[in-house]
Amino acid sequence: MFADKYLEKNQHKILINELPEEAPGIIVVIPCLRETELTNTLNSLNACDLPKCKVEVILLINQSEVADADTIRLNKQTKTDAEKWIGANPKSGILFYVVGPISLKKKWAGAGLARKKGMDEAIRRFNLNDNKNGILVSLDADTLVAKNYLIEIEKHFRENPKQVGATVAFEHQKQQLDEKHRRGIELYELYLNYYKQALHYCGYPYSLFTIGSAFAVKAEAYVKRGGMNRRQAGEDFYFLQNLVQIGRVGEIISTKVYPSARLSNRVPFGTGPILQKWMKGEEDLSLTYNFEAFKNLRQFFAQKDRLFKIQQNDYLEFVNHLNEPVKEFLELDQFCVELEDLNNNCSRLETFQVRFFQKFNAFKILKFLNFAHEKFYRKADLLQQIKLLNREQKD
Repeated sequence: MFADKYLEKNQHKILINELPEEAPGIIVVIPCLRETELTNTLNSLNACDLPKCKVEVILLINQSEVADADTIRLNKQTKTDAEKWIGANPKSGILFYVVGPISLKKKWAGAGLARKKGMDEAIRRFNLNDNKNGILVSLDADTLVAKNYLIEIEKHFRENPKQVGATVAFEHQKQQLDEKHRRGIELYELYLNYYKQALHYCGYPYSLFTIGSAFAVKAEAYVKRGGMNRRQAGEDFYFLQNLVQIGRVGEIISTKVYPSARLSNRVPFGTGPILQKWMKGEEDLSLTYNFEAFKNLRQFFAQKDRLFKIQQNDYLEFVNHLNEPVKEFLELDQFCVELEDLNNNCSRLETFQVRFFQKFNAFKILKFLNFAHEKFYRKADLLQQIKLLNREQKD
């Protein structure tokens, strides 16, 4: 079976004892922690038009091994409510399973490990039928989905069989928000789109949204990539940016998910904490990375082919002719060491061009942007930077 070695290596323990009645083609995984409105998400999924393949939904209720009494109480209630809902809402073609509450080790307890536990169980269930093309879907417990959500995911992978994964279009829920809260999430969505488009503009080939409730991945690709990471936050960003290194990740824009815009401090960063800081006046979402920094990267990336098999003296001259922010960053980051390793393992320019962005990846780009804004730039008006980007893209 395609995932035997992966499951053994990760010491995965069976979470669902029932065998699939029929081999599932799509499994949706939803981590749950202190959720009070999970049934809204369940109703949303149950209202979906169903694809040709069978669908399973795994609700993974989780908590830290040192969870407080209130969290334990809420999680028990979530399980009771979920089991009651499942019993009252049978529907042919889609099966819901509630797991837990499972206890996570204090050191790793968080979104990443919870998502990993659920996804690994989904992989185990695909593995029972050696279904390496099974579609593993990531969703959150506070997220609603469009009626055509499941059929469009199935359709996308049927029409794009070589893609290893795909992101799903999203729009945060904005109903019943006060004016400041609504403005905050609107600015945040504008920022996410600006950042994605700016990455594409500067020449980075893997610009994509990295939202935990808005992506799907093929079972075989999930295993090849090494599974979900255990990060307490940003697990979606790290997973997807590593996934693009093994194959193409597409975009599903024919359907949508609707994540909550709720305030939260359960994770160190992400939508909830950013919005909470905005509401407290601790974060100004009207400011963003200066577009000049992306132009700096564009100039550098446009010349990357010159670095193939470059000699040390020529490299020093090359760097000296770059714009100052990139020049200083490459020196500080000691990129020459990574470049040497890259050239030692690339005999052809075509290989170098692909592997270059395995070295200068999305993590390094973010590192550069933060460096550039500490020394060379100040964050600038978001709407103005969007205008500058749009103007450049038209030229």
